[in-house]
Amino acid sequence: MTDLPSSWITAEIADLVELQETGKPFQQGWSPQCERRPAEDNEWGVVKTTAIQHGEFWSHENKALPEKLDPRPQIEIKPGDVLMTCAGPRNRCGVACLVKKTRSRLMMSGKMYRFRPHPELLDPQFLSRFIRLHETQQRIDAMKTGINDSGLNLTHARFGKLPVVVPPTNEQRRIVEKIEAMFDEIDKGVESLQTARATLGLYRQSLLKSAFEGRLTANWRAQNADKLEAPETLLARIQSERDTRYKTALDAWQEALAKWHADGEKGKKPAKPKRPAWPTKFDYSDLRDLPKGWVYLPFEALAWAIRNGISAKPDEKGPFKIFRISAVRPMAFDLEDFRRITDPDGSFENYCLSYGDLVFTRYNGSRDYVGVSAMYRGDGSHVYPDKLIRCEIRSDILNPAYLEAATNCGQSRAYIERRIRTTAGQSGVSGGDIKATPVPICSPAEQAEIVQLLDAQLEAAARLEAEVDSALTRADALRQSILKKAFSGQLVPQDPEDEPASALLARIKTDRAKTPKARRKRVSKKQKEAQHGL
Repeated sequence: MTDLPSSWITAEIADLVELQETGKPFQQGWSPQCERRPAEDNEWGVVKTTAIQHGEFWSHENKALPEKLDPRPQIEIKPGDVLMTCAGPRNRCGVACLVKKTRSRLMMSGKMYRFRPHPELLDPQFLSRFIRLHETQQRIDAMKTGINDSGLNLTHARFGKLPVVVPPTNEQRRIVEKIEAMFDEIDKGVESLQTARATLGLYRQSLLKSAFEGRLTANWRAQNADKLEAPETLLARIQSERDTRYKTALDAWQEALAKWHADGEKGKKPAKPKRPAWPTKFDYSDLRDLPKGWVYLPFEALAWAIRNGISAKPDEKGPFKIFRISAVRPMAFDLEDFRRITDPDGSFENYCLSYGDLVFTRYNGSRDYVGVSAMYRGDGSHVYPDKLIRCEIRSDILNPAYLEAATNCGQSRAYIERRIRTTAGQSGVSGGDIKATPVPICSPAEQAEIVQLLDAQLEAAARLEAEVDSALTRADALRQSILKKAFSGQLVPQDPEDEPASALLARIKTDRAKTPKARRKRVSKKQKEAQHGL
């Protein structure tokens, strides 16, 4: 913050805000045991930390205060407050917003505090924008303390030393007006970009729906009738292929077993392969009709083997790469989203993924990511945790890329969503639900055609989406460029008639020195019990 205009100053934020009733610059909230539901309009509530977003206050993010507890009006949130989270993971600790409007009877929680810019010295919107400056965010981040990024704290004392640039008050207003006008133009462009992004999402959904209802390849079927198969023929071929592969695996096992006996039964005894399941009863007559030649099959009939992953905890230094749950998203596998794990007994090699495996999520904090699948396209150097399910697709008839797309949309996805259960904030599905999921199957030639068409059109959509994301990133960079100019005195011209900020601050410090310090009221044990309804 060098080379500022001569009428500007830099001061610590604790010297620029109004003192609270306690005589301190910051006031913290209260964290009683609240009800899980939001407070009604006529009820008192305590806001959650998620009510504080970067530059925006969400009053609906609150919990109702139980009737047995007395509210604390002294921590009720008011328009004009600047709220800041002071505890939580790194990305949520130190988030601030200016409260422009709010409903009544909402109190701060103990994981946040508030302050108010001194009205004669600092414009609230000027301060709010200054906090959003990238350099300011970096300074705030450096003030956080804690053992790891999942649980950090931002104390009043540390935050109170945050340096803030202070122009004359009239210039602050001019700066805010200029920022708002320029940001309004950027926001219009961003709104259009976000609309385009949403349209691409709808297009993707429509494309997948069309593919697995048979409409995407309707013309192809009309021109390639000789490549189609009757459902009965297709089912017989799949079952025959599975029987042949099982017999091959059984023969290999018998040879390995004979060798194991011949070698004096040293080492681990070869495990006999399990016959892949073939469901004998399934009724999907209530599902949407499919084109001629298509048939619904339970997913269990399509996978050679379905197996949960490793339950051992990662140790960050082992030889194996083990995926996080977040690595699997619908039709997207992040091969870099892994941790490390040590193999204590040499059994983890059995959990190494192979190219073409389909991997499902069993659990997730978000229902949108429960029971979704992605095809593994790695080099076989990864293993997977217990909250993921590996499905081996060993088939010349069934295309893994086709199954990846089919299981993430239409009737297949709807079937999974109806079976998601939520317990203690964690949503999940069972392996049995995934096995019973109906999947629309067509001839191998049509599967290949669908994969080719989807690849081309989804790739085009992805390129457009990347362009939109790039434009959104440029918009954020442009905002930061505007803020940087604003808080270095380059956005609006200075007016020599404006009273320097140094004179304002000196006057306020003089007034504070004359004001007697507020004494903190002592609360008796009985008063505390009464406040808590005890």
